[in-house]
Amino acid sequence: MTDRTSFPDPAALDEPIEETARFAPKFGPDGLIPAVATDAGDGRLLMLAWMNEEAVARTIETGEAHYWSRSRQELWRKGATSGHTQRVVEIRIDCDQDAIELVVEQTGAACHTQRRSCFYRVVESKDGLKLSFKE
Repeated sequence: MTDRTSFPDPAALDEPIEETARFAPKFGPDGLIPAVATDAGDGRLLMLAWMNEEAVARTIETGEAHYWSRSRQELWRKGATSGHTQRVVEIRIDCDQDAIELVVEQTGAACHTQRRSCFYRVVESKDGLKLSFKE
């Protein structure tokens, strides 16, 4: 669907990346960029996933979150099989354009464990490292 030239090359910008108005995401050597999804209603961090250029382009085109599955080596639309979709309200990029935030309206659980967020455990260091469950 897209090729490597669909977004400007960050190295070719004629202004500092922190100040440019051009969307020029920095994909890693593996062609991926980390993406977090946050809830549009309360700002809660829902999940972390990876996007390639096609996932970013499809997300922009459709308004629905698309990601790259590193384990399956394929593009996937969030909720395609579960029905737990993410309608994108806003796309943000960090200061040096190497991480994306999708502000979403989440339908159903964001986590494959059927929890609202993938971040449901807290690391505790008292009496050795352990995890406690917290919604």
